[in-house]
Amino acid sequence: MPITINVNGADHDLDATPDTPLLWAIRDHLQMTGTKFGCGMALCGACTVHMDGQPIRSCTTPVQAVAGRKITTIEGLASPVAEVVQRAWNETQVVQCGYCQSGQIMSAIALLERNPSPTDGDIDAAMSGNICRCNTYQRIRGAIKNASKQLA
Repeated sequence: MPITINVNGADHDLDATPDTPLLWAIRDHLQMTGTKFGCGMALCGACTVHMDGQPIRSCTTPVQAVAGRKITTIEGLASPVAEVVQRAWNETQVVQCGYCQSGQIMSAIALLERNPSPTDGDIDAAMSGNICRCNTYQRIRGAIKNASKQLA
């Protein structure tokens, strides 16, 4: 039985079991590869997407749990905050290997959309579930602060 999910503003009928992780629906069924597999246990943040504007870990979220909800992936970002964050990421030269960056960016956008002037503590709390193997945490914080200033 097909499952319908809304990703990046479009409804998609999937031939998948209800317990299929959203990550695999996005990557394998919809061919959107910006969302990454990291740990498969919702610990690293590489698979972060937005569900109704809130960051979630797609590797442990079954597709049945997103029916009727709006999912946004890195490919579907279109808000003014998203534009500022992506520009700040480039200006700050955050990326090293880049593997975790889509999840980092998704978490940063969710933070700045609800709190456009975060403190260091706010940034640390919002980004704590995102692991960067290359240890670019200072550049990530710098990019978020840069984006915050641009949003002010």
